[in-house]
Amino acid sequence: MSESLDRDTGLAKKNELLRLDAEGFLKRLSDWDESVATSIAANEDICLQETHWEIIYLLRAFYRTHSIAPPNRAFVSLVKRELGAEKGQSRYLMGMFGGSPAKTAAKVAGLPKPENCL
Repeated sequence: MSESLDRDTGLAKKNELLRLDAEGFLKRLSDWDESVATSIAANEDICLQETHWEIIYLLRAFYRTHSIAPPNRAFVSLVKRELGAEKGQSRYLMGMFGGSPAKTAAKVAGLPKPENCL
């Protein structure tokens, strides 16, 4: 694999080191691509499936419009509004992205940490 994650230094991608903050978020949003997302997700013990990608792209579109990654409550509402009631539930999103789904999904999507996320 050409990508690997080292929390102390960053994410290695094709002979380039992408800088991460202390929590594993990309420091430069422009460094993100699908291979970076896959590496970050793997570090979070997530194997990305089609259902993950639709949420990742939804978050990236939201960020392009609003210049913020939504905190958890707004994240759940966004998913519910755009992808339906079944997917717009905290339990569903926690099953996909873990205990803090807005934070983890934003990290995988290459976005900054949402405000009010611990």
